[in-house]
Amino acid sequence: MDKFRVLGSKTRRKMLEILARKELHISGLAKELGISVPVTAKHVGILEKEGLIERKKFGRTHVLSANTKKLDGLLDAFVESLSVQVRRGSSVLDVLKKTSGVEFRKTGDKEFVVSVNGEDGYYIYEVDGTSPNVPMDEFLLAENVKVKLKKLVPVGKKDISVKIK
Repeated sequence: MDKFRVLGSKTRRKMLEILARKELHISGLAKELGISVPVTAKHVGILEKEGLIERKKFGRTHVLSANTKKLDGLLDAFVESLSVQVRRGSSVLDVLKKTSGVEFRKTGDKEFVVSVNGEDGYYIYEVDGTSPNVPMDEFLLAENVKVKLKKLVPVGKKDISVKIK
């Protein structure tokens, strides 16, 4: 079954939402969803087969969690692919300026990507799968590469209540 059909189930999407926030036993997951353990186990099996959830074993106890790396990878299926030609020594910023739908804002002497295809946000870049330690205008290209523009999406990993004495 492909991943998009797997995610077509509202129950499985809700499972992933819950398991992305916390680890649970199958019985705890069933209780949160308000469904039986056997039905939960069936859905868990489908999600496990696609690698969307992981199972940790502690003796006879099994704890489930969402495989967020796999979930993030699903979104790559929707990435727009383009080809741009620039001169040797051009910067990544020069490449992005030749790309439609990319908007910039100048702050001081630096320019930043602020929107892609009308979607405002904070963006970073990778060159051949690596995140360089320099701004886009300082990374100079000497050979053919693959540049990937990524939107930083605020995803909670911890929710911490702080109490002051």
